[in-house]
Amino acid sequence: MKKSFYSLVTAALLVGNTLFAQSLEQGKKLFGYERYKSAKDNFEKMLAANPNDMMATYWLGQTMIELKDIEGAKALYQRALSTNGNAPELLVGIGHIELLEGKKEEARQRFETAISLTKGKDIRIYNAIGYAIVNSKDGDANFVIEKLSPMTTQKGFNSPETWLVIGDAYRKLVDGGNAIQSYQKALALDPNNAAAKHRMGKLYLTQKNTEVFLPAFEDAVRLDPNYAPSYYEMYYYWFNRDINKAKDFYDKFLAVSDPDPSNDYEKTSILYASRRYDEAISTAKGFITSLGDKADPRYYKLIAYSYDELKDSVNAKNYLDQYFAKQKADGFVPKDYEFKAQLYSKFPGNELEVLNSYNKAIALDTAYESRLEMMTNAAALAKKTGNRAAEADFLGQIYNTRKTTRNTDLYNWGFANYQAANYAKSDSIFGVYAEKYPNEIFGYLWQARSKQAMDTAMTQGLAVAAYEKLAAKAVEIDPVKYKTQAVSSYFYLVSYYNDIKKDKATAIQYLDKVLAVDPGNADATRIKDILSKAPQKKTGGGPAPKG
Repeated sequence: MKKSFYSLVTAALLVGNTLFAQSLEQGKKLFGYERYKSAKDNFEKMLAANPNDMMATYWLGQTMIELKDIEGAKALYQRALSTNGNAPELLVGIGHIELLEGKKEEARQRFETAISLTKGKDIRIYNAIGYAIVNSKDGDANFVIEKLSPMTTQKGFNSPETWLVIGDAYRKLVDGGNAIQSYQKALALDPNNAAAKHRMGKLYLTQKNTEVFLPAFEDAVRLDPNYAPSYYEMYYYWFNRDINKAKDFYDKFLAVSDPDPSNDYEKTSILYASRRYDEAISTAKGFITSLGDKADPRYYKLIAYSYDELKDSVNAKNYLDQYFAKQKADGFVPKDYEFKAQLYSKFPGNELEVLNSYNKAIALDTAYESRLEMMTNAAALAKKTGNRAAEADFLGQIYNTRKTTRNTDLYNWGFANYQAANYAKSDSIFGVYAEKYPNEIFGYLWQARSKQAMDTAMTQGLAVAAYEKLAAKAVEIDPVKYKTQAVSSYFYLVSYYNDIKKDKATAIQYLDKVLAVDPGNADATRIKDILSKAPQKKTGGGPAPKG
């Protein structure tokens, strides 16, 4: 669901018309509850009574944006601007539209003009600009912090909404610490601010901190029992954990939200979560039949999930394909692509589609923890299907995404590349491992093996130095624990110097090193005896004289 909104206009600015103030505040409250249809009806009635009400026009446009009617909102703002070209609220509104259209510079100019027209003193305009920016993909969150932060230090400042906007800007920058502090400052100004509690819950939800985000959502509805967004989040959380709890929260959500066709979808999804798969399929198909092209595309996805649970992969794939054909581009969620990857992996010949789907899922998921989980699942699926190159790619993404890297991530990434025969890459990765963890044997071991794999005939001598290093480190770190690594390294060097370099003397020196580490090594003793008795290769002086 969309982030709940916050008030942009204080009661002090609406003194003089009590009925008007209540109507505007009621519309904004409905907006904050995400009851957009009711809010739209409220603002339309206001404009019917007063077509020149710029604030009602601004809010109606914002409501239309939330209802996915971007073109309608744009037309509304343009019509109003044609007769009220200097209305700052309308400039912010059309600037929001331009941001959504990717016109960043045009939007910035609109915002700057609105600030100039209000002489940089109207907190409503700053809040509206901040909202437009944090809720647009191309919005510059730093601009929000730069412009709004000074406003909070002005004498008489008393706008919790401003701190909510600043918190959202920090959250957009993935700065959770400052986001939480901002939401807490909003609560300090308004202890009953359910939106602030809800935002804190949303932030901790991305971190999967259950002990914090669930109480935050519970606090939000305690502060305001009509706060629908938090009921929905609790329903969504419990959906795959305790369907009875989920249903209870959804009933509470329905009681304080607008009637909507999507509610029928959620009710049907509860059948799925209750493991009533056949009933979920028949109910979803019924809505598709009755609604036709107006049916929520997610019904097709729900049917696909249900068939998958019934082990009917053919029908599952059929309905999932229909879902992807019917869903709008902005309607997909990361799990859609992950499910597609997992389902398609059951059908041979879809390897490329599986990898592409997982990459799309990862690209779409912006939450740190869930993104890492997605990468981990992708790597596991690639390994299961024997695609070690893809596994290596996903493990590399994990290593490069983690805020704090771990030796196991680096090892797994390097080993997957080795298994995929990407020996130069595994050599490089294990080189990094050896530098970061000099007292562990693995970096040296797999560097040596990677170089050996690149030079199986030994003719280039690529692995010689690496095996010398491995043997030395094995003895240095723990000669007892890593005796096997030391011995095998020395034997590799024996082979190289005897077979490739034809240098028996050096080969014998490495056999002596084997015996120093493993005195009872019968192979070393036997080979040394053979090499010691073998005639040395003559160098110079011509043929030996006959006796």
